[in-house]
Order: sequence, then C-alpha cells, then structure tokens
Amino acid sequence: MDISRLYWKVGDVITSHLYNYLAMARGWESKSVEDQQAEASRDKTSPKKHLTPDQAVREKQLEGIHLSRTRVLQRLEAAHDPRHRRMLEDALTDLDRRILALQASA
Repeated sequence: MDISRLYWKVGDVITSHLYNYLAMARGWESKSVEDQQAEASRDKTSPKKHLTPDQAVREKQLEGIHLSRTRVLQRLEAAHDPRHRRMLEDALTDLDRRILALQASA
C-alpha cells in the first residue's frame, strides 16, 4: 500500500471520529439547554412562597443539612472500614436529629 494512501485513510478515520465527537457534544449541549429552559419555565409557573427572614434561614439550613446527609450516605455506601462506617453512621444520626429539630421549630 502506498504511504500517501495510508495517510489519507488515517486522516479520514480521524476526521470521521472527530465529527462524531463534535456532533455528540453538540447534542449533549442542546439537551442541557433544553433542561435549563424547562426548569426556568417551571420556576416561572410555580407560585413563589413568601418567607420571613427566619423561615428563609431555616430553609437554607435544611437544604444544606439534606445535602450533607446525601454526601454522608454516599460515603457510607463506599466505606469498608468498620470505624469509618461507625463515624459516618454517627454523623448521619446527628444530621437526622438536626433536621428534626429544624422541622419542629417551623
């Protein structure tokens, strides 16, 4: 096989893969834009709650605690060391206690 033909063939393959990659990237990007637009329209149609400053602080605290709880659960699923698991279980118990306390004060 002639070396120049080989270069053209390799170039065609690379170009084909690059085109597919860019087409897929563009597809993912448009899905992300669609999701963002759908979320924005949902936010506009749903009525907003008017919170007092104390309620807003409590909502932010609850949101943060729920995120922490999710992170602890993920780490607990991956943990193998019994001492580490125990520490994560204790943290989970504490987060649950804090959630209940904030919900009770509402």
